[in-house]
Amino acid sequence: MSGAPETIPEEPSAPQVKKSVFKRLLPLLILGAGLAAFFGLGLNDYVSLDTLRDNREALGAWVAANLALAVGIYVLAYALSTAFSLPTGALLTLTGGFLFGTWLGGFLTVIGATIGASVVFLAAKTALGDVLRAKAGGAIRKMEEGFRENAFNYLLVLRLVPLFPFFVVNLAPAFLGVPLRTYVAATFIGIIPGTFVYASVGNGLGAIFAAGQEPDLGIIFKPEVLGPIVALAALSLVPVFYKKIKARSAGKAGA
Repeated sequence: MSGAPETIPEEPSAPQVKKSVFKRLLPLLILGAGLAAFFGLGLNDYVSLDTLRDNREALGAWVAANLALAVGIYVLAYALSTAFSLPTGALLTLTGGFLFGTWLGGFLTVIGATIGASVVFLAAKTALGDVLRAKAGGAIRKMEEGFRENAFNYLLVLRLVPLFPFFVVNLAPAFLGVPLRTYVAATFIGIIPGTFVYASVGNGLGAIFAAGQEPDLGIIFKPEVLGPIVALAALSLVPVFYKKIKARSAGKAGA
């Protein structure tokens, strides 16, 4: 029987494999380099309440004269801060409330934080998501299935209640196969309550600075503030429990 000889696909060479791995890891390496540069260049020394207090009048005047540009710079700065996982979230949110007021400042913060968190999510998913899921054990696979089935509800709880650091919640869904659309929606909605609490504190920073006081950054943990947020988180889990109860009932009925 005649015909073209069967071709055997060539195995990728070691340099090709290394290049592929490096290309996949490049987004995370860039984000890691940004975080290292932030501390290496000593920029963390300039990001403080003291800096905001000392420059509040100049900042306020510049924002008033260049509102559209200030809005763009703030959203970009917040997105970059979140993407590089810089420890500046609370201060930037306060700054947003101070410069733009509670409502506009809060809204801009939610936009910037969602963009930045999505960048981290995509970088982690591209670099390590498929690899980790391929090597995951049975327990992790079960967790992935459960998380994927109720991803929006679980993510909403993690965003509403600060049980884990923000950057951890940015990364974990990427390793558990959560769709980008679900991740973005749950992030956007889930960070709204906490963001507006801090933005409202930022809106009153002028009076706080004038009185020589410090803002209460622990306000989010006060019962009158945290209580309603926890209630929202519990409410978001109702569909999850309903699904489980319904599945058990259907299983017993079919037995």
